[in-house]
Amino acid sequence: MTSKFFMKEAARLCPHLGDTTCCQSQKQQQPLAMEPLQLAPTGPRKKRTRLTDTPTASTSEDIKFRDLVLFILEKKMGTSRRAFLMELARRKGFRVENELSDSVTHIVAENNSGSDVLEWLQVQKIKASSQLELLDVSWLIECMGAGKPVEMTGKHQLVVKGDYSASPNPSPQKTPPPAVKKISQYACQRRTTLNNNNHIFTDAFEILAENCEFRENEGSYVTFMRAASVLKSLPFTIISMKDTEGIPCLGDKIKCIIEEIIEDGESSEVKAVLNDERYKSFKLFTSVFGVGLKTSEKWFRMGFRTLSKIRTDNTLKFTQMQKAGFLYYEDLVSCVTRAEADAVNVLVKEAVRAFLPDAFVTMTGGFRRGKKVGHDVDFLITSPGSTEEEEQQVLHKVTKLWEKEGLLLYCDLIESTFEKFKLPSRKVDALDHFQKCFLILKLNHQRVDSCKSNQLQGKTWKAIRVDLVMCPYECRAYALLGWTGSRQFERDLRRYATHERKMMLDNHALYDKTKRIFLEADSEEEIFAHLGLEYIEPWERNA
Repeated sequence: MTSKFFMKEAARLCPHLGDTTCCQSQKQQQPLAMEPLQLAPTGPRKKRTRLTDTPTASTSEDIKFRDLVLFILEKKMGTSRRAFLMELARRKGFRVENELSDSVTHIVAENNSGSDVLEWLQVQKIKASSQLELLDVSWLIECMGAGKPVEMTGKHQLVVKGDYSASPNPSPQKTPPPAVKKISQYACQRRTTLNNNNHIFTDAFEILAENCEFRENEGSYVTFMRAASVLKSLPFTIISMKDTEGIPCLGDKIKCIIEEIIEDGESSEVKAVLNDERYKSFKLFTSVFGVGLKTSEKWFRMGFRTLSKIRTDNTLKFTQMQKAGFLYYEDLVSCVTRAEADAVNVLVKEAVRAFLPDAFVTMTGGFRRGKKVGHDVDFLITSPGSTEEEEQQVLHKVTKLWEKEGLLLYCDLIESTFEKFKLPSRKVDALDHFQKCFLILKLNHQRVDSCKSNQLQGKTWKAIRVDLVMCPYECRAYALLGWTGSRQFERDLRRYATHERKMMLDNHALYDKTKRIFLEADSEEEIFAHLGLEYIEPWERNA
């Protein structure tokens, strides 16, 4: 909702407040933008003039949406803003109650968690119904813009942190009402969009995790990545240590780092990592296509710190992949835009369908999850009417076609080792056994009109990393789920299958160890159903 909309409505609905008061009210309610590893200053807010007029209740003639009965919580919002929102909602046809009653179906709050609202209800000696929806004010604002109720998603629902009961005398089980769900330790039970409210913390933990990965410290890597993952899913921003209570995957070490960032605006441990010679060198070396941890370790021990020195050292021998990585380095380290990914999508579909007309070609990875940029473009290819031999020949034919057209800059084709009745891998990070090829393609600028102005003069193409995976048609759902990601989402999905369902899951299949059978699936939705999970859309898997 734009500020113009609110100013216009405020001037119309609250003329007695004056322009200054309304503008100040709106300014105070705007969320603070938080830069990575910086904390917005906090301090006591100035008290605003309270509105003493009591809003008039909606008449039956004014109500358009009779299934919804709203109550707007004044706590942390203030009387004047509450009155403004109540009047605005009523003018849009919503039924809004002045007082909380049994007829209320939705409680709307601002700067409150689900736990805060339930605590307020307890103080009022009101028992929360399991049908009561606890929603952030952002939902109401979206409704005002649409002029009607909008769909309630995970980002709108207020979260109860930890085991919390709405009852004044909670039982030992402390079960939260169904409308306000407890945060799960598994990413596959959380909806994680690209709307990250806790960048300042997640950026820090991802840097620490990357450092652990460079040092091959798997345990600490997983700890930091799980912490970053759960914080990404939160519909609120952590502003005090109280906000971390009951959130899973936040151990003592993690909480110490969070507390330091809250107090100082940065983490001393992260600062030390960013200044560490080994971390900086590994970060640089692994940015080269084809360079992994072992090669980075070797170069670091040999005393190399820059790529220019490595490139010009005649004693070093490079693999074909590394040679391509250095040759097209500038293009490959620059981000692939959505427009470029879409252009590659057309290129891949044209080539594949020239040999398999009925083939399904699906862009996977980060772009399927809604990302605007990425480092490469992944595709899953499958065909319902092809034979096994035809499937295994497609990637060979496609790469030969691109080579003939002068578009193939690098190709590493790995043949399939897939066995139909082999049990899924027990490893959460296991690679699949499908036929695949890792490519660098030449993407002509004329295929991407929006990027023309950003290209260097005289250069008419850009090198793009592309991964193609060919899978049997009966495995398509499992392959699509696995190649969509995110990495942490997939790790937790497999961990959940093992520990909670006694099943084994990978990119090939799902095996029920209790029934001793493979579970077939024609879609991702069916896989989630087999696991007893609510379906999570691809754009909600950015864990």
